[in-house]
Amino acid sequence: MPNPTTTDPASKAAVLAEALPYLRPYAGQTVLVKYGGHAMGNGDNGDPFARDIVLLKQVGINPIVVHGGGPQIGQMLQRLGIKSNFVNGLRVTDRETMEVVEMVLAGTVNKQLVAAINAAGSSAVGLSGKDGGLIRARKLTRNGELGFVGEPERIEVAVLTALRQSDIIPVIAPVGIGADGETYNINADTVAGAIAAAVTAKRFLLLTDVPGVLDGEKRLIPELTAAEARRLIADGTISGGMIPKVETCLEAIEGGAEGAVILDGRVPHAILLELFTEGAGTLIRGS
Repeated sequence: MPNPTTTDPASKAAVLAEALPYLRPYAGQTVLVKYGGHAMGNGDNGDPFARDIVLLKQVGINPIVVHGGGPQIGQMLQRLGIKSNFVNGLRVTDRETMEVVEMVLAGTVNKQLVAAINAAGSSAVGLSGKDGGLIRARKLTRNGELGFVGEPERIEVAVLTALRQSDIIPVIAPVGIGADGETYNINADTVAGAIAAAVTAKRFLLLTDVPGVLDGEKRLIPELTAAEARRLIADGTISGGMIPKVETCLEAIEGGAEGAVILDGRVPHAILLELFTEGAGTLIRGS
């Protein structure tokens, strides 16, 4: 994307005019952005990510941000001398670890992103799933004994509706609350997909550290239907860590989201490239 400080005024106007057809479908719509893992840290306090989120708000889109923080949790646990154990890629979370997880996700990481968005010119509020009962969770049991690891059971959409009506951008940490008040660590992709479905998002953008879904020749696949994505999982084209990401997208679409995109969050302005140009990742649609 051209540098606005070096592009002449006529070129700037042309860029804006070219973006108009891409802007129209998103006017007044909700876009759920999952930000985390290796996609994080592109600049001080979330920049340029924060500026892109503010831009979405300013052109009439309703952004919701769900973030992760696995690397930051790992660093803090290491500093505190607490050993991390994983089962099937999920962090085993005992009570002591859960306290650190909540401190890092709902505290440090969440507030850094909120501060960055506010500094970029919008109004953001940080939430965990415990605030307003936003994410009602249950213990995750299908992957063995993981301690306080959960999965979303219900999303309290009224909390997000109230923030939207107040013109506030929600920034959500993936920590949920159980029926008996237990605190659960939840995979951020899973939380993002569940919220995207609950709010019937126009787009669910899953920012990661790869360009998107690749074919057998390692070329980016720009678009897939849900049926095509399932076929690529079955034949092994989609494999490894990409499988749960694609499955999260499929669950979001089945739950009500119009489309989901897996894209490389390390690319500057990846969100704007995806929404306001011909696309930057792999779009998965229901049909």
